[in-house]
Order: sequence, then structure tokens, then C-alpha cells
Amino acid sequence: MKILYPLVAAVLLFSVVSCKKSEKKIEESKTAVKVVPELKIKIDSAGINAFYAAYPKLAKFQTQVLALYQKKNSTQLWLDNKGVVEFGNTLFNKYKGLEEEGLKANFPYNEKISPIFENTAENKLSKADTDLMITNLYFYYVQKVSGVDEKTTKSLEWLLPRKKVNYQVFSDSIHKKSTINDDKKSKMFSQYYKLRDALHQYREIEKKGGWKNIETNEDFKSLKKGDSALAVLQIRERLFITGELKENNKSQVFDDSLVSAVKTFQLHNGNIVNGKIAKEHIAAMNIPVSDRIKTIIANMERCRWIDPELEKGKEFIEVNIPEFKLYLIRDHEIVFISPVVVGKAMTKTVVFSGMMNNIVFSPYWNVPTSIINKEIKPGMAKNKNYLAQKNLEWNNGSVRQLPGKNNSLGLVKFLFPNSNNIYLHDTPAKSLFERESRAFSHGCVRVAKPKELAVELLKRDPSWTPARIDKAMHAGKENWVSLKKKVPVYIGYFTCWVDRKGNLNFYKDIYNRDESLIKLVTEE
Repeated sequence: MKILYPLVAAVLLFSVVSCKKSEKKIEESKTAVKVVPELKIKIDSAGINAFYAAYPKLAKFQTQVLALYQKKNSTQLWLDNKGVVEFGNTLFNKYKGLEEEGLKANFPYNEKISPIFENTAENKLSKADTDLMITNLYFYYVQKVSGVDEKTTKSLEWLLPRKKVNYQVFSDSIHKKSTINDDKKSKMFSQYYKLRDALHQYREIEKKGGWKNIETNEDFKSLKKGDSALAVLQIRERLFITGELKENNKSQVFDDSLVSAVKTFQLHNGNIVNGKIAKEHIAAMNIPVSDRIKTIIANMERCRWIDPELEKGKEFIEVNIPEFKLYLIRDHEIVFISPVVVGKAMTKTVVFSGMMNNIVFSPYWNVPTSIINKEIKPGMAKNKNYLAQKNLEWNNGSVRQLPGKNNSLGLVKFLFPNSNNIYLHDTPAKSLFERESRAFSHGCVRVAKPKELAVELLKRDPSWTPARIDKAMHAGKENWVSLKKKVPVYIGYFTCWVDRKGNLNFYKDIYNRDESLIKLVTEE
């Protein structure tokens, strides 16, 4: 037995030594992991030219793409040893989510880009072309979310200042792998995000089947409180779906709750608010949810064109043509609202901006040559006293109307110099402001509350009291007053708008501009 002890000890000692050697080898193997060199793919001008020869539908991005890779020393942007970097996957997800932005995700070579990110098919592109395809997807995405180009918007008669697309900023974001999310809601005109929420809401309504048509007889005239009809039940159901009616009691009687809901509907659809239902209200309620969605999408596109810096101004005036309203914004709050009359279809009010610098009390009206030729000369041919009867006079070869209450510009005008010869002004035709649709002018914007607007604009000048302003308006003698600080004026065209209380408003497309814009946005 004694002989066994040295043998056991030897075995134990050998085992311990062997274990330590094995552990050492394992540790050595861990530290001897092979270092894989950083992936570097050469993407030079020759490779880029060859790419666009193969994929010509992306050629419009070639200049920006070439500059981007030159800045990166002609190496890849989106790939590393593990595949596509996280920023690239974020980009593809944003691209796939364009539908939520009211846009189509129709990249010209979708069959090439999808296999890079999805397992739908094998990616047969080389690594260099894969990187180039993702870069082109990026610029495609940037173009989409920035809106159609400035040349196109000008052709659509949109002359407001455009938001500039800074490709350098986008290029830098690629290098820094920074986020392209817009959750902070600071990259776009704020109305864009409100309309995007409305788009989601209306698409949910569409998924649930939308709303049914309200049926009325051909001789239908109106419905009012106390009336009973099947149409009342249908109206109730329709307004419950869009939220004007909070509870649906499914009654066929036109009760107080429905009167309130109808008034809300009228308020947010540009109607005179009276709580009664007429044919025009039925027609508006019967517009399909799919068409309302198209209207929202068209106006989201218009928002893409607007520089978000515009709404950060301390004081400015905005006029929404289809809404027939003017707003004075000061310190980000609405301080004044007035109904307006805008240009009729043949003499549209131009969508543009200017800087208001003068108010003219008791103004002359310098009659445009077109009106002289079409109206005044024929009138003079028939009546030799035509000028005197219209309070007109010759002035250096042209015609002007003398100041006074019957002057076509009323008692005051507000000037912001522009090549369109458009300005804001009073009018003697006050009854037009009582109408629901107010497109009657030759292009200028008539203001229902001109004195109140003058008072607001001259608040900085204590010498111009409301009493003095009223006196100047009725003086019968033209008086020019310069504003101490110019006020930006923005005349826009939005057929739907989310107001500051969060309510979605729809307005008639009086110049028929939505349909062509929808086609433009939804095409490739």
C-alpha cells in the first residue's frame, strides 16, 4: 500500500500540470484571434460612371454622388465587414415608410435595392454597386421628403420662398451616421406634422370602411332642428365617424346634439355656421374618405416647400386663399383675423410673399390698363359723363379714381411692393364678405376689417391712435404712412389645414390645383 502513495501523487501532479498547460493554451488561443482588416471598397469616378450607364434612371443624382465619394476618398459609405451599417438599414426603413408621409415608395430600381435589405431575393450587385445603390436611395429619399423641385413649383404658380435643400448637410449626415428621423419635428414647416397625423387618422377611417353616402331625394332642400328623416340618421353616423358628433344616439330626429355637430362641421369646412343642412353640406359630407386623403397628401406636399424659418418670425401676415381669411401673427400668437375676398378664377390671387412697408389712407385707385380697355373706354363711348359719374379722372395718360367711400380700394390700402401688383385693401362692396365663397376680385385681397388691421399694424407708433386712423381714412386726401418695421406678408394656397386647436379644416379647391399636384406627387 505504501508503494501506491508515490504513484497517486505522481498522477495527481501530472494532472495538475496538464490542466495548467491546457488552460494556458486556451488563453493563448483567445488572445491570438485573427484581426480582420477594415473593409475598403474602391469607388472612383470610373466606377460611378459605369454605374449610371447601367442605371440611367438615377442619373440626376450623379453630380452629388460623385462629390460625396470624392470627399470620402473614393471608398464605400454604407458597408463594413458585417454588411450594411445600421444607418443604411435606418434609411431603408424610412424609405419603406414613405407611405406614411403621403408619398409612394417607388425607387426606380426597387428590385435591386430590396434584396440588399430583405430576404426576398439574392443581392446580385457587386459590393461597389451595392454601396452606390444605397447612396442613390438616400438622395432619392431626400428629394422625396423635400418636395418637388423649385422649377416645378413655379410652374404651379407657387412663388412663396422655397425651403432650400442643402445636399452638403445630407452628405455630412452620411459621414457622421447621424439620424434621419424627424421625431423632433423641427425639420419641416410645423403644419406638415399636423397634416401627417390627420393622414394617419383618415387612413384608419378608410381601413374601417370609410363612410356611406347620405341619400336624399332630388327635391331635397334642407334639414333643420326638429325635422325627422332617414337622412338625419345617416348624417349623424357620418359626423360620428369624423368626430364632429361625440355620441351617436342613432335618432332620426334633428336634435340639439346634431345641431351642435353640424355647426362644428360647417365651421371646419368653410361654411356659414347656422346649424342647418343644405345640399352643399350633403355634397361635402359625401366626398369619399379616399378623396379627403388625397387632399391631405396634396397639402402635405405644399408644406414641404415652405421654409420652417418663416413661421418663426416675430410678426407676419398670412392669407390662405381657399379659406378666404387673413391672419396677423405676433409673437407666435394670432392677434387679428379678418375675412377676405380673393381673385376670381380668371384673375387668380398669386401665391407669393412680400414685405409690407406702407399704409395709404384715402387712396387713389390707379385703374389697370386691362380694365380701362375692357370697361372704361366702352363706358365712355356710351356715356360722355361716365368718368364723372364713376368718380374717375385722367391722370398723366391713365385713369384714376378719386379718394372716397365709393373708391374701389375703399378707405385704406396696405402695400408690399411686388411685380404682381397685388396688395391688401378696403372695399365699398361690404356685402361680399357675407358670402360663403369669396372669389370676386381682380387679384388683390380685399379685407373685411381694414381699420382694425391698420390699428394693429400701427401699434408701434403711438401717434397713430384709432381716432387719428379713422380721420385719415375719411379725409378724402391721400396720405401715405411708412411702417416703422416692415411686415412680411405670405399669401398661400391650402385646401386643408389643421388649426391651433388641432381641428382639421377642409376648403374648396377654388383654383382647381389639387388634382394636378396629386398626380405629380404620386408619380415616380
